[in-house]
Amino acid sequence: MKTLLFALAVCCACYPLATVSAAPALEVRDVSKAGMPGKTFAAATSMPASVATVCAAIQDFAGYPQFMPNVDKIKVTAAGGGASLVDVTLKLPMGKIKQYRLKMTPKVLDASCSLAWKLVPMEGLKVEETIADTSGYWQLSPDPLDTGGAAVKYQVYTDPGPVPMGLGWIVDSMSRDSIPKMFDALRARVAARK
Repeated sequence: MKTLLFALAVCCACYPLATVSAAPALEVRDVSKAGMPGKTFAAATSMPASVATVCAAIQDFAGYPQFMPNVDKIKVTAAGGGASLVDVTLKLPMGKIKQYRLKMTPKVLDASCSLAWKLVPMEGLKVEETIADTSGYWQLSPDPLDTGGAAVKYQVYTDPGPVPMGLGWIVDSMSRDSIPKMFDALRARVAARK
């Protein structure tokens, strides 16, 4: 559930770095704050595609089930001001289903693209059917080391809410462990758009 929710790498020198081997490298960090109930992860990499191509892929909300781990269904509605409301259904281990609504706010400039999201209320859901909180963003800019490539930063905060004793491993697998899978799938999606 932490993956739909997407991560931005902050100052590389500030946090211990875990590098997932892939070409190009994907840097993933746990940037959670003490005392906060959820987890925050940041990731950074580059993609051999233009900012516009990667931007189009992350703003194709209906296509999220094709590259976001555990995302089963998406429903998109306009929210005004260029934002969208995105209803997400996650299919999780052990037959669990979670639903929630995100307000997705894109910002596209000449050479950059960003997409921020935050949890907004979704009527009709019981506490056990949803997550407590999530927010995050994508930030894309020209890659200074690869002309025509995109530098990609992603950050996601997720609080799944109450987790039964002994099932904390699910939370970890839905966050840190799924970020590399998401980026691999996004790379493939972007390559198909080029």
